[in-house]
Amino acid sequence: MTKNKSSKKKSQLTILVSVALLVAINVILTRFLSINTTFLRIGFGFLPVAIAGIAFGPVWGLLCGAVGDVLGMMIFPSGEFFPGFTLTAILTGLVFGLFLGKKYTLARNIISCCIVCLLLNLCLDTLWLSIMYGEAFVVLLPARIIKSVINIPIYVALIHIVWKNALSKLDIFR
Repeated sequence: MTKNKSSKKKSQLTILVSVALLVAINVILTRFLSINTTFLRIGFGFLPVAIAGIAFGPVWGLLCGAVGDVLGMMIFPSGEFFPGFTLTAILTGLVFGLFLGKKYTLARNIISCCIVCLLLNLCLDTLWLSIMYGEAFVVLLPARIIKSVINIPIYVALIHIVWKNALSKLDIFR
């Protein structure tokens, strides 16, 4: 095995282990350190998915979101499994990876957080909740709009602080 192939394997293994760690952090933040009600979840489970997308690209970001959602639901169920939420988790990792992977700027961070909070969390998740619980979409919207609007600056600030001031300086995430 040549040195180039060996270093590439090591690099892929390092990425795999790093993403696995981010999945574990995602499960902990989502299942144990979140405030959950029937129609709202307030927490920081988005952060490891965003970091995976930023550091390793959209494919690893979406895998982190998907595996974190499915594993979290299998190990620590909090209701019935609904694949729509897994789709939202996949798209969240994809958005962060596409917008922020290898090209992090504050403007891209703001755009990606707006897409995640408004399009995915507000629109898609409200649709999934409407389907699951048989509630009218518009009945669920007011509280979810407030949550999404509040979450945008929180998402932007946390991603910026964690990525720009800490993780981007580590060799493993470069």
